[in-house]
Amino acid sequence: MNRQFKILILGGTRNARDLAIALASDKSAPRELDILTSLAGRTSEPDRTFGKTRIGGFGGAAGLAQYLAKEKFDLLVDSTHPFASRISQNALIAAQSAGIERLVLNRPEWQKQPGDNWIDCADLDEAAQQLPVGATAFLALGHQYLDRFSHREDVHFVARMIDPPKTPIPLKNHRLVLAKPSHLAAEEAALFTRFNITRLVCRNSGGKLIYAKIEAARSLKLPVLMIKRPPAVSGKNFGNITDLAAEIIRLSA
Repeated sequence: MNRQFKILILGGTRNARDLAIALASDKSAPRELDILTSLAGRTSEPDRTFGKTRIGGFGGAAGLAQYLAKEKFDLLVDSTHPFASRISQNALIAAQSAGIERLVLNRPEWQKQPGDNWIDCADLDEAAQQLPVGATAFLALGHQYLDRFSHREDVHFVARMIDPPKTPIPLKNHRLVLAKPSHLAAEEAALFTRFNITRLVCRNSGGKLIYAKIEAARSLKLPVLMIKRPPAVSGKNFGNITDLAAEIIRLSA
């Protein structure tokens, strides 16, 4: 009897959960798929996924390589956030060290649509610099990035987080919204209107689930400071779950 085909999915996006579910529902795999999804643990209640999960890091590329070898994984799937360059680089090195295949789910970037008013920014520092004096900026960013805006005491910020911050927010003038992003543009627009938002600051993460804020900004004619995505780490990249799942099934033969 063939041994199970062991897959480690590095999560961090909703796509990781959807990929695990897609693989579990596909009965065409030549071998039984043993799927483990690893999460960083940045939210207290992550989305439920299929199969086994683990929380926490591995200790860099060396630690991940040791884990892959010790647990005898056959495949590493990188479904981390498009801006998680360091994790993706560690995954590349670890897979090479462990001698296994690495596949990447790299969802396409958002593309500017008619009515969008995007101000392209190379990074967080440029976005902070581009904010005009007296603006009310909605920061669609994680807590770990807010300190890059702390010097802009002439701007009022609204920051949204899923969980209460464990350390003080490093912004002098701010309001905190504890909520998950809505998938409805009307709800996002209502939130922006409620707080008199004049600028939206976000990263070009791509994906449909969090696109509503872009649609809301378009409907309200709000400028969007769009932070460009870093170059993708080299590897076999797939833009959608269907193609990636098909490749995983092929490799399991």
